Amino acid sequence: MVLFSGIFALPWWGYILAALALTHVTIAGVTIYLHRHQAHRALDLGPLPGHFFRFWLWLTTGMITKEWAAIHRKHHAKCETVDDPHSPQVLGLNRVLWGGVFLYVKESHRAETLQRYGHGTPDDWLERHIYTPRHKYGIFVMLAVDLSLFGALPGAFIWAVQMAWIPFWAAGVINGVGHFWGYRSFNSPDASTNIVPWGILIGGEELHNNHHAFATSARLSNKWYEFDIGWFYIRVLAALGQARVKNLAPRPRLGALRPAVDFETLQAVINYRYDLLARYAQSLRQVYREEIAKFQDRDQFKGLKRWLEADARQIPADLKARLDAMLARSKPLATLYAMRDELAGVWTRSNASREQLVGELQAWCQKAEASGIRQLQEMSWRVRSYALA
Repeated sequence: MVLFSGIFALPWWGYILAALALTHVTIAGVTIYLHRHQAHRALDLGPLPGHFFRFWLWLTTGMITKEWAAIHRKHHAKCETVDDPHSPQVLGLNRVLWGGVFLYVKESHRAETLQRYGHGTPDDWLERHIYTPRHKYGIFVMLAVDLSLFGALPGAFIWAVQMAWIPFWAAGVINGVGHFWGYRSFNSPDASTNIVPWGILIGGEELHNNHHAFATSARLSNKWYEFDIGWFYIRVLAALGQARVKNLAPRPRLGALRPAVDFETLQAVINYRYDLLARYAQSLRQVYREEIAKFQDRDQFKGLKRWLEADARQIPADLKARLDAMLARSKPLATLYAMRDELAGVWTRSNASREQLVGELQAWCQKAEASGIRQLQEMSWRVRSYALA
């Protein structure tokens, strides 16, 4: 059944598909142009897609490139602190999910944020005379286009969906749910999560924990079962000569087992630290299962597995007491738990020389291999086998 006629007379489901298609172009513009290209410099875009996305985002969002990039960079620099523009861990999930767009607008009025974090964004004639000073004009141009193409009621519906899509899905869902609920592949120093493993509806941004672990990577998928549609589009643009990928998340490479730790080992460990922490977490979970099976009163220690991977400062007091009691009764688990922080010190200490860090990593490996704990021994062998690409 045909509803209203514009230039295109579509059935009702045709207008829904048109709205989804148009909003998907906007999502692609946000994830490819604003996020990966402008904010993180993970890829270079050719002039054709670069300007198309900038023009399309002017029409469909009214967002200014410099503001978006600056606010997002500040989010990474101040993540989960009171200075984070939109942390649900600080502000609460509901406020970020339903009011994320207002938090964005509030931060965009801070001149200090734009000055400190907005460097390197476009500053040409169009930006100075059209896109920045008249950033709200585009959405009314889009309204006129939608009404002309699809008719009064369908056009208004499609335009309303376009206007609400980014404020809800990007400013709300990604900034809110993406720091509150989901699974974590990497123990990044924040609360970021992968909402689902298939990044289609929001252009791949669903894989938010992967992004926070490797912020300058042009590809957000990491596991074999994850899919990042934004990365697919980037590959197409690259094949057409309209994009050049600059950075990707490092994939661990193993070489021959070194007899001792050297500087290359240290560099590789720092480079692959998230892979190392993920495997360390698997070892902790395995030893937890083995050790708790030995306890006759094991029920009082159930549910502590996930807290073995958490920052000790984030563990509630009652759970921390139970965790300490469990560690006191299991030497292998306590050793593995304590040595994780010692290993992390290799890449978190900023006041140590290269030689000191190499020595500390060598001492850690010797201690791990002398522990008699199979999981620690295997971890040490992996450390001594890491090789730079």
